[in-house]
Amino acid sequence: MFQPGSAGVLSSTVELSLRCEGLQDLDTFSKSDPFCVVEFLGPGGQGQWMEAGRTETIWDNLNPVWQKKVVMDYNFEQRQMIRLSVYDMDSEVKGTSLKSHDFLGVVECSLGEVVAAQSRGFSKALNQGKGARIFIVAEELSSNKEEAVLKFSGKKMDKMDWFGKSDPFLEIHRSTESNQYILVHRTEVVKCTLDPQWKQFQIPVRSLCNGDDDRDLRMDVYDWNSSGSHEIIGSFHTTLRKLRQGPGSDNIYDVINAKKEKKKGSKYKNSGTISLNFCQVHIVPSFLDFIRGGTQVNFTLAVDFTGSNGNPNDPASLHYRGDPNRTDNPPNQYVTAIRSVGEVVQDYDSDKMFPALGFGSRIPPTGQVSHEFFLSLDPQQPHCAGIDGVLAAYYNSLYSVQLYGPTNFSPVIRHVAKFAQAYQSDPKNYFILLIITDGIITDFEETKRSIISSSGLPMSIIIVGVGSEDFSAMDELDSDDSLLRSGSLVAQRDIVQFVELRKFVQPNGSWSKEALAKEVLAEIPDQLLSYMKSKGFQPPNATPDENMATFTPSGGPPTGAWRPS
Repeated sequence: MFQPGSAGVLSSTVELSLRCEGLQDLDTFSKSDPFCVVEFLGPGGQGQWMEAGRTETIWDNLNPVWQKKVVMDYNFEQRQMIRLSVYDMDSEVKGTSLKSHDFLGVVECSLGEVVAAQSRGFSKALNQGKGARIFIVAEELSSNKEEAVLKFSGKKMDKMDWFGKSDPFLEIHRSTESNQYILVHRTEVVKCTLDPQWKQFQIPVRSLCNGDDDRDLRMDVYDWNSSGSHEIIGSFHTTLRKLRQGPGSDNIYDVINAKKEKKKGSKYKNSGTISLNFCQVHIVPSFLDFIRGGTQVNFTLAVDFTGSNGNPNDPASLHYRGDPNRTDNPPNQYVTAIRSVGEVVQDYDSDKMFPALGFGSRIPPTGQVSHEFFLSLDPQQPHCAGIDGVLAAYYNSLYSVQLYGPTNFSPVIRHVAKFAQAYQSDPKNYFILLIITDGIITDFEETKRSIISSSGLPMSIIIVGVGSEDFSAMDELDSDDSLLRSGSLVAQRDIVQFVELRKFVQPNGSWSKEALAKEVLAEIPDQLLSYMKSKGFQPPNATPDENMATFTPSGGPPTGAWRPS
């Protein structure tokens, strides 16, 4: 935004494309199953490493080319340190914790180094990688809001298997400004056929060609092998401009295998043909489009008042009330989390009246244990006026209840879900539940079931962990790469974001509220959009746009570890 008389920061959004060569083989009966985690150094280049994103897992491959990108803000005036760690996936391990996966190597560098090497590409040997290297391509992303829906099929693919046909899959690579090709999409494998019909998939246009319809797209067709050594069937080239024309003779392509063409000469025709069966490009509304259109973000707070937090009169307590004789008491961790997140969320709530709940304590007047009580302690007045009102109610409860236990999340989740359920037929309301807790969930399976049943509602759950507890079990709830499961139940979408407050401590012992708020709220826009898209909703009062196509509810492209169908 142009603001005369102010100072601006030269920044842009960049997309990191990653691949490795020569990784160690740590599996006994197969090859390693690598994935890469990208982290950035905390606020001001200090503090702890915080995760920016991670790739999918590539099974049985020592030279992985990852499809999933990591998107980061690049600020020219700052030295932004990043760390890229490669692991061998242990498929038996649930959640996002890295402790149980085999380490394959790490690289530290600045984002500036990667961006500066864009013309030639950046590569560096992995520390402890025994000769392995990582390759990074950074490209500034356009602001294009279009999405392409594509479907391809093949005919008469070359037979690549001795005792069968072929198991073809399709990879799409876009050319970069530095004349490299980076992987942007990989289809599922269609087993034992020479005439594959791949599933329809969706891909943002800025991912497909960075908003440039004339950018070259290279399509590679492979025969899948269980060993991970997939064989190339052939390739062809096209552009989005050409694909926009839709099915027809101009979008039927000869699949050319360069080695076979060189060997057979004029006798070689092709290794099969690929046809475009469907192409539709439509504009996808952004988070801000929904906010500007009138969607309200309804914020509810839930605070952990269990006894494991410690006596509020003890300075070591996470609920420490402070010295009544001092006016400069530093805020405890609960207050820091409430202010950091609440001050951002309140801007999207028109009336700024927030319900605030507590759980896990004995409440007046009878001292019964409650896992769902209003911090105001008055059921007739459940709402708090702004964040200052929320904090006033928090302190009111802190002086009025007895910290107890156990730590049950499901009651407060169901509380908010009831309201979200009443608004699932229109796009005007979205609900965010912020749970601040110090420990492991007692009703973990019931909490999982509550989250799964809420995953089809206009609702997100943010969990902020305070204190020094081991929160590794929480990672299972924050299911970024695979949908949350409980028995036969599967979540419709990811609605949970988990963050540890201690990761935002600065060298002077203070907390970086700005960095905490950014990390905690990072997934909310995508979670809101995924809900609106699943229901086919447009922004409530959006400006008419003839190019704005109505969504078709769909599960979208698969995410996470890639395996054949």
